[in-house]
Amino acid sequence: MKKNIILMLLVVIIGNIEAIDTESYQFINHLLTIPAPGAPEIFDDGVIFTSPSTHRRVGIAFAHEGFSRVYWFQKLLKAKDELTPQEAKSKNIEDQYRDSGILFHVYTVPPEIRELEYRLVIDGLWTTDPLNPQYRIDQKSGIVRSMIAMPEIQKVPTAFDGPPGTLTFNFQAPSGESVTVGGSFNGWDPFMYELRETRVGYYSLTLPLPPGTYHYVFFHRGQRILDPFNHNRVYTNEGMAATEAIVR
Repeated sequence: MKKNIILMLLVVIIGNIEAIDTESYQFINHLLTIPAPGAPEIFDDGVIFTSPSTHRRVGIAFAHEGFSRVYWFQKLLKAKDELTPQEAKSKNIEDQYRDSGILFHVYTVPPEIRELEYRLVIDGLWTTDPLNPQYRIDQKSGIVRSMIAMPEIQKVPTAFDGPPGTLTFNFQAPSGESVTVGGSFNGWDPFMYELRETRVGYYSLTLPLPPGTYHYVFFHRGQRILDPFNHNRVYTNEGMAATEAIVR
């Protein structure tokens, strides 16, 4: 059931998000667990903004873009717990999925922006974000802007961080779980190589490999997951998506 929710959620939201990996298990699972509209939440290198779906239309514009572009929120739909026979046969999304009560937008923050200032457009009216208590008054215009202080940028781990002739696989998950990696280097065996939890919620494994091009995926909670830190994607001969890395 959860897999169906994830697939449907991707169809609904993927159209307006550009840089954050919306296909990652972590991102989708996080969206599904948002209980209600709330304060903006930092996720990876972006921010998730939410608003009640009782509003007809909600948009957001940013100070560093001169408020010249409005990004419109989308409705977050979740699968109904049970379907009538008519709903199960229907091809209409809204027959099979319920309104979560949340409108949302995910914005990837440029790395040079350390304080994100913005305003919302709610049902045609410009306003501050009523769910964000942080704000700043512009000294020139006197306009109140909502704001978010972005955390210090941390280096994103990649498969190429290890010594020459190796690949280092990195993954984030709740503490105490099993994360493995398989690929063209081990016949896609999902059990042979298990990542070690190097610190709370961070898993890593370095493998020595001969020079060449390799395809791989992670295995976590029964799911095949692409490397969230390596966006080089390919399709295998079997038609499955995989991550690609080259050892030189």
